[in-house]
Amino acid sequence: MPAVSAALLDLMPELDAVEGTVSVWCARLDAPPAVARLADVEHYAASTMKVAVLAAAYRLVEAGRLDLDAAVPVVNEFASSAPGAPAFACTERYDNDPGVWAALGREVRLRWLADRMITRSSNLATNLVLDRVGRAAVAEAWRAVGARHSVVGRGIEDAAARDAGITNTVTAADLGALLSAVVTGPPLVSTASSRAMLATLEAQRGVEDLAAGLPPGTRIAHKNGWVMGARHGAGVIFPADAPPYVLAVCATTPLARNDVADDACALLARIAAASWRDRHDLAPAMS
Repeated sequence: MPAVSAALLDLMPELDAVEGTVSVWCARLDAPPAVARLADVEHYAASTMKVAVLAAAYRLVEAGRLDLDAAVPVVNEFASSAPGAPAFACTERYDNDPGVWAALGREVRLRWLADRMITRSSNLATNLVLDRVGRAAVAEAWRAVGARHSVVGRGIEDAAARDAGITNTVTAADLGALLSAVVTGPPLVSTASSRAMLATLEAQRGVEDLAAGLPPGTRIAHKNGWVMGARHGAGVIFPADAPPYVLAVCATTPLARNDVADDACALLARIAAASWRDRHDLAPAMS
């Protein structure tokens, strides 16, 4: 491998020593990855799957099958993905957005729910949007970007589906492909939809991992996800002095303690900082 992406490559011994699995995918847009470490290893998706749901929604809008300005009743009861299982509900204390919960029993715009799904990482909003979009449309969005492993098999907190082995998985490579496609637009979505999705991803408030490793004020369109034992982040970084690039990190590790200031957050921030130091030299890796 040539002496490119030196700062990221220098981190590899540290990542090798982490208990668990840390996957990294870093590339300029429309280019092979400069770094691809365990990039096809599957991880539980946590909230990173919400980007695929967002992409699926915009694709349906463009197909004339969905209206983001439609009024949607805010309810907390959802059909399980497990055949024959009872309906399930979200738990408010596990959510990150009291705003959607405050709307229970009322109608809101689907566009607002899609925004809260990303910017506040609302689980309740995610299930409401996923109900309108459908898992088949999300699967088609994954296929459209060439994803090989990632699946959205169920809504959030669908315990019966989880117990039946139906889950949500991602890989760093698939997240990288998805974020790259969001930026470039066609054929995933139109240029207008690409701009709208990027604006939503730039507005997300979870800035404690990847974004924390970048200089203040750096433009980044991203989504993170976390549960006990997993912390992931994927985003498009727009340096003012270098071409934009995509960084996706999936860390399944005991360092992730479901906290905004845990060691996994710090690890992702160090990886992002290394990518920033490499921003001028992100040439494709070679064997």
